[in-house]
Amino acid sequence: MDLVTPALGLLFWQTVIFLTTLFILAKFAWKPIVKALQEREHVITDALGAAEKAKEEMKNLQATNEKMLQEGRAEREKMMKDAQVTANGIVSEAKEKATEEANRIVHNAKALIETEKNAALAEVRNTAASLSLQIAEKLLKKNLSGDESQKALVNEYIKEAKLN
Repeated sequence: MDLVTPALGLLFWQTVIFLTTLFILAKFAWKPIVKALQEREHVITDALGAAEKAKEEMKNLQATNEKMLQEGRAEREKMMKDAQVTANGIVSEAKEKATEEANRIVHNAKALIETEKNAALAEVRNTAASLSLQIAEKLLKKNLSGDESQKALVNEYIKEAKLN
């Protein structure tokens, strides 16, 4: 059941991160997108209104009316395509920035991990060298006659040594 139920701390930090991300998006991304879309909507609405007015005024002249309708439709389509291209550009730019930021964070984390790993390896080497020197010092201090007594003494010192 502990695997399914998240801890309170995890929920807290996830909420903080979500709210921070939501704030940043609301402040820098959504407002410009919504503003641009509203401006485009007003331009399209104005264009559609002008097309309707032109249609009513030119009701008696069918040839001119058909030409005006085609121009209005083409302009509307162009504006819709422009709005779509602009929205897609903003979204893709935001995605690219997010990807770049994520790659930068991953790169920094890898560099930090490598540094910590190297420091830990250096510390292990220093500890092993120090331990070897202590054993050698103790062996040199004691005058031993046979190989068996030397092996017993080395084993005894290894048991006594405390590795950190």
